[in-house]
Amino acid sequence: MSDKQSHRIKVLGRELTVKSTSSAEHVGEVEALVNRKLAEARAQVPVGDPQVPVILALMNLAETCISLSRELEEQRHVGGDKLRRLTRRIEDVLL
Repeated sequence: MSDKQSHRIKVLGRELTVKSTSSAEHVGEVEALVNRKLAEARAQVPVGDPQVPVILALMNLAETCISLSRELEEQRHVGGDKLRRLTRRIEDVLL
């Protein structure tokens, strides 16, 4: 396992130091995604409680994460089925 490196990021106008085993480029991509999602959420709820856009951004990111996890699991299932069918066909030819 790699050692965690410190990275400086800026989110919601605040500079933070985070530790990650990921590359600086990857951390920058995560920072950009978080800032983009926060900006999108602020555009949906431009006034009021400042925590609401943060909650919306978290909900949107969590929804995307769950959807992608389910899609990946389905693809693994489909891939496993295909692999089993191909294996049976190979075994049928060889036996």
